[in-house]
Amino acid sequence: MSGSQSAQPENILRRQGCLSPPSVSALGYSMAQPGSIVAVCTANICRSPMAAALLSHALAAQPEPLRSLRVVSAGVAARSGDLVSANSVVALKKVGLDIAGQRSQPLTAELVNDAVALVCMTESHRALIHMLFNPPPRNVFLFREFMPVRSEREIADPFGGPLDRYETCRDELVEALPSLVAFLKTIAAKRTT
Repeated sequence: MSGSQSAQPENILRRQGCLSPPSVSALGYSMAQPGSIVAVCTANICRSPMAAALLSHALAAQPEPLRSLRVVSAGVAARSGDLVSANSVVALKKVGLDIAGQRSQPLTAELVNDAVALVCMTESHRALIHMLFNPPPRNVFLFREFMPVRSEREIADPFGGPLDRYETCRDELVEALPSLVAFLKTIAAKRTT
């Protein structure tokens, strides 16, 4: 395999154990037991839909109870029903995931109360979640929080930017998947004991 083939997004996903052939184009968000993981950004049209699809795909390869967790996305300032940004759709299509039919939704008390974990993109999202809900949820984390210490923790908003900005966002999400899945395993272990 040449160096340029090795750097392709689908090869990055495959190396990190997050993509197994054949690639999935439509993700099912069904669950066999209560609980969900909510990926949170601002408007729920760029980062969080990509994060939810990538995390859902990664969890599908895990043993129970992780594979049964429902992964959804929402926004702290989202309107209901907006289409996911075209560049988010293209960025994920390049790694075999289809989010074209997804629509935005605001983060609600019901989503927060059902969540095993809320994973947000920035510290400002975490602060807003703590301000919006009473009592403030204790299960709010950054998507990249469990990366090595020197790693950037926040994922910048690609909204309105060129495709390469969305691809960078996607790659930052993919890079965080192994550490996030490892953390979710610890939560799942606590829930089953």
